[in-house]
Amino acid sequence: MANQQDNVDDVTKKTGEMSLNVGAKAFVPKFNVKAPAFAPRKATQPAAPVAAAPAEGAGVAKPMTISIGGSSSNNTTEAVAVPKPATISIGEASTSQAPAATDAAPAAEPTPAESSVDSPAPANPTTEAATNEVAVEEEEEEDDDELFNEHTKEHTNVIFIGHVDAGKSTLGGNILFLTGMVDKRTMEKYEREAKEAGRDSWYLSWALDTNQEERAKGKTVECGRAFFETDKRRYTILDAPGHKNFVPSMVGGAAQADVAVLVISARRGEFETGFERGGQTREHAVLVKTAGVRTLIVAINKMDDPTVGWDKARYDEVTSKLTPFLKKTGYSPKTDIIYIPMSGYTGAGVKDRVGSACSWYTGPSLLETLDGLQSVERKTNGPLRIPISEKYRDMGTIVSGKIESGRIRINQKMMLMPEKHICEVSNIYGANEAEEKTAISGDNVRIKLRGIDDGLVQNGHVLVDLKHPCHITREFDALLIIREAKNIITSGYKSVLHVHTATEEVILSKLLHKVNAKNQRSRAPPPFIKQNEKCIVRIQTTKPICVERFEDFPQLGRFTLRDEGKTIAVGKILKLVETNT
Repeated sequence: MANQQDNVDDVTKKTGEMSLNVGAKAFVPKFNVKAPAFAPRKATQPAAPVAAAPAEGAGVAKPMTISIGGSSSNNTTEAVAVPKPATISIGEASTSQAPAATDAAPAAEPTPAESSVDSPAPANPTTEAATNEVAVEEEEEEDDDELFNEHTKEHTNVIFIGHVDAGKSTLGGNILFLTGMVDKRTMEKYEREAKEAGRDSWYLSWALDTNQEERAKGKTVECGRAFFETDKRRYTILDAPGHKNFVPSMVGGAAQADVAVLVISARRGEFETGFERGGQTREHAVLVKTAGVRTLIVAINKMDDPTVGWDKARYDEVTSKLTPFLKKTGYSPKTDIIYIPMSGYTGAGVKDRVGSACSWYTGPSLLETLDGLQSVERKTNGPLRIPISEKYRDMGTIVSGKIESGRIRINQKMMLMPEKHICEVSNIYGANEAEEKTAISGDNVRIKLRGIDDGLVQNGHVLVDLKHPCHITREFDALLIIREAKNIITSGYKSVLHVHTATEEVILSKLLHKVNAKNQRSRAPPPFIKQNEKCIVRIQTTKPICVERFEDFPQLGRFTLRDEGKTIAVGKILKLVETNT
């Protein structure tokens, strides 16, 4: 006890002899006004030990506040009584080891933030995230306003389908002429060239059939593309080939279409040839329905032919045969099918109504019908998806295709799937090769890519944004509807898959469940399936392809199976068995 008392006395004596600098410079805190908002967190510190009470009667100095400040100029000891615990504030560099008292410092335990005034306060994650979210929303709103100003007219993709020699290219060429997209001088040039080649009536089709092979044979080989515009909308014409040897090109065009115009020749004998078994009228109607085209305009063409003469009986005969078949295909006669009599060669019923030439028809013309259709729902704010339908090299890599979802702009970075190559948008070409700054869902564009070689690009590849890649798979489950098959189909059956713009060889590895008319699945797998039956099957591809489930992304989830030049089955993807993103 005596030793403890001596230690207490010694501490009391030394403390009482300390010199205080009353004139020490006051501490002024510095704040970083640019620092993020500070959210205090509850500190977990151990409790301070309680000092032992001194013996009764011992002299103890009063508590004081000590400030380590500037140099001391007075050696006189002065105690300032403060009823709170001592706080040490570290201010500017001290030139004297003698501490000075101050009554301005708060009596609080120092925190890590107080130990260094210049260090920024910790950021609040919640506040920072909210600020970033608001900034992103404002940026998206600005982008939406900019895109709305640039794309005031809706863009609709129209595909012309039908049997060979039905007049598809002639009708499309006349539309370009009547809407001013091809001037009179150019059309007169085509007329002279066609007359010299002995093809007088083909000159209108030459506006779409641009290569010499198509002009010489009078047959469309590839799916042609052209643009025209009305007061209400912008349109892309997709001129599909009518010959059965070029159906794969037609399928690629149907995958890009929003509306289909089924061109029917009313000439005696031509309609029967195209509609009966073996003609392309039936197959084309099935393929566009499988591709997701909901509206079908049936253009009864060549009504001015001498064998027809705008005869209503012939018109009724054609429509009465077409309607039951189209209804069986899945089109509703009341809401999905529109019949229009016309002459693609003379232009009657194309831009203007037929008038007195066909007194029994008082309905709208073809262009009036197109302008009157309901708007197509677009996914402008969705993940970017551009299935590539064509690619070539012209001072760089150029690809073309329809933007199924999302938007693009100059200098935007994208990823080419399934190869996962990063590339960048160098130029965007819209209607009539005009350069655009942006393009949105529904636009059919050509894109010049930077940072990728054209040898790495193939038809059926998909351009996506970096944040939302599409699925890559070699195996998936699908609901299959057998439309035409000579024999029964078993597991191991091989055919060619057409999905969006991709074409790939596949094998039916398993027959999982047969589906009845009530959409009920069988428990045991069927040994085989035949025509007009539905079945859930597992399909394997030879190479990785970009697809999605039908319920997630219909444009990349519906497909057809073809074999020996015929459409064997149509289907939709239910499950991706093996995926890779």
